[in-house]
Amino acid sequence: MTDPADLPLERKAMLLSGQDFWSTPAVEEAGLPSVVLTDGPHGVRRQADDFDRIGLLQSLPATCFPPAVAVGSSWDPDVAERVGAAVGREARALGVPVVLGPGVNIKRSPLCGRNFEYYSEDPLLTGVLGAAHVPGQQAQGVGASVKHFAANNQETQRMQVSADVDERSLREIYLPAFERIVTSARPATVMCAYNRVNGVYASQDRWLLTEVLREQWGFEGVVVSDWGAVDDRVAALAAGLDLQMPGDSGAGNRRVVEAVRAGDLDEALVDRSARRVAALADLVAEPTDGFDADAHHTLARELAAQCAVLLRNDGAVLPLAPGTRVAVVGEFARTPRYQGGGSSHVNATRVDDALTALRAALPALSFAPGFSLDGSGDAAALREEAVAAAGDAEVAVVFAGLAEDDESEGFDRTTLDLPAVQVELIRAVARAAPRTVVVLSSGGVVSLEGWHDDVDAVLAGFLLGQAGGSALADLLTGAVSPSGRLAESIPLRLEDTPSFLTFPGEQGHVRYGEGVMVGYRHHCTVGRPVRYPFGHGLGYTTVETSGLRVAVTGDDAASVSVTVTNTGERAGRHVVQVYVATTAGPVRRPARELRAFTKVPLEPGESRTVELALDRRAFAHWDVRESGWVVAPGQYTVQVCANAAEVLAEERVTLTGDTVVPELTLGSSVAEWFEHPVVGPQLLEGFLAALPDGAAEMHAGMLQMIGSMPMRRFAADFGAAIPPAELDRLVAVARAARAG
Repeated sequence: MTDPADLPLERKAMLLSGQDFWSTPAVEEAGLPSVVLTDGPHGVRRQADDFDRIGLLQSLPATCFPPAVAVGSSWDPDVAERVGAAVGREARALGVPVVLGPGVNIKRSPLCGRNFEYYSEDPLLTGVLGAAHVPGQQAQGVGASVKHFAANNQETQRMQVSADVDERSLREIYLPAFERIVTSARPATVMCAYNRVNGVYASQDRWLLTEVLREQWGFEGVVVSDWGAVDDRVAALAAGLDLQMPGDSGAGNRRVVEAVRAGDLDEALVDRSARRVAALADLVAEPTDGFDADAHHTLARELAAQCAVLLRNDGAVLPLAPGTRVAVVGEFARTPRYQGGGSSHVNATRVDDALTALRAALPALSFAPGFSLDGSGDAAALREEAVAAAGDAEVAVVFAGLAEDDESEGFDRTTLDLPAVQVELIRAVARAAPRTVVVLSSGGVVSLEGWHDDVDAVLAGFLLGQAGGSALADLLTGAVSPSGRLAESIPLRLEDTPSFLTFPGEQGHVRYGEGVMVGYRHHCTVGRPVRYPFGHGLGYTTVETSGLRVAVTGDDAASVSVTVTNTGERAGRHVVQVYVATTAGPVRRPARELRAFTKVPLEPGESRTVELALDRRAFAHWDVRESGWVVAPGQYTVQVCANAAEVLAEERVTLTGDTVVPELTLGSSVAEWFEHPVVGPQLLEGFLAALPDGAAEMHAGMLQMIGSMPMRRFAADFGAAIPPAELDRLVAVARAARAG
């Protein structure tokens, strides 16, 4: 292969944008084939023929695996890795070198219309799952594209809205998942977002694409734009964006050539990006002989069953015992909602519905649709039919949720509520049936208020992919024990969510006013009750936690050991959740933060001792003054929790942490000068000595009054107490202490 930098300027510039919607141009003289990039992440959306249009619904059949909303609820990197591997196998068979995914944006608000494509409201959970998906996919020879970089947390005005977010929140909440995946899994590409970040389009944000992504994290792959995200092609290239997608008939490339020839753009930047894009050719291979659609459907069923979350199970109404007279109610039972709308919509090879699967397991079963998805039919008559069926059954199972028209890429939801006709149906059925179970299908959390206390059990399936219907039947009948945990909080009211007052913004800006207090971090810190907290989930067995031991393993690290025992009569999978709480340091910390987790299988009566490492980042905060991660010296509480709101066991440790000698200038405040660990004592001694008798007693009160005044201003007004030469000497002392 010829070095692309040796090509004429026009030819190497041609590499920097697509030749159509889904592929890069071939450059025969350089030995470079065209590279196809298609949508993912939970299935291959390979357009059949015409690449000159988006073709959302014209794709080749592929397996629709559980979307990220479900995989997030699995809390299991093995599930994420197996989804990635299967997607990679199908991509190879369909002649696709790059599949766009996974999506690792944080669920800032439960209303985000694309939450079904994202894992979680927590950056650790999101990062661990994404870092498992990527190597699973790339081990099959298919590149991944981690998206959408960064702060793409809503669909409203997504093409131009400015996400106005402070640096600490970016570093602690919105960037860590990308960082973990880039540094540990080495994805082939990273996709930049549509939105602006603090006023700058992500596609032309040099700090984001070059300083953070490449210089700090060491990313070596291709930065590709989201489709249509490039506002200024020359500025984007200079900032670090390599590949513009889709093609724009060469207009952007012509602007790049013109900028180089005018001396406005260094040709070395074109060479750099051309080499990166050319390296994608290594992923191009002859398609394999297809994939085993039946085996992948079976896999999709197995994985889906590990993702659903059993929220409530009063009186052990679940699992349904053989021979139970069951009334299945709800159109979603026979017309399943199993994936989200928009660019990730997969043309599934087949689709299982729960009604058919339940009929095979429970012969004494009746069905009533209860409502229609398109609004046709008499709602009252459908409800009456369902109530009659429920009254003749021992257990009614109501399938409820959101239709695809209710949530999709491209728009955000405006309410958490289920459609009113479904709420009325659930309440009516619950009055008629001896026991009632509700099964939910939705791409994001929905409100359970108005009907939750009327029912006996709630199973949140979210979106489970094409085999989700069979997986739900497996869970309801006990063939599989539920093991999912909530990856996002379910609030009592939308008004209780931390972003309520600022989502989705106004006049082109969305202010991330909650800072790092996203999701459970907010609810736990302010003591705001929720219906079900992050990390909550039940099974068909019980687990006891004991023997917590925490050992300090360095100045800024520790190890955790805890024993979990299955005290029930059924096998199950249990998620060990480790959180860290602290008030150490100069910044406000959440009440607790997830810092480690693992999912372990347990047979009845089995005990397992789990050991987890808490590295430096488990205790660190982002210090905006130091522009880096700092572990504050002090006490930290390590907590093993059932969920974010329920502590099972805890142990305190003291860490030496970091010795931070802050920078000191004449622009630093008076308080910073006096509180400086090296300069402060010297300054205080000299200052007090220069004051008249009795004035020293006023020192503490004075600091309260003028502590925030810059030293330069203080020295000008009260210079007699601190000579300028002494200030210069102390600045040098502070600089030397900081350096050494």
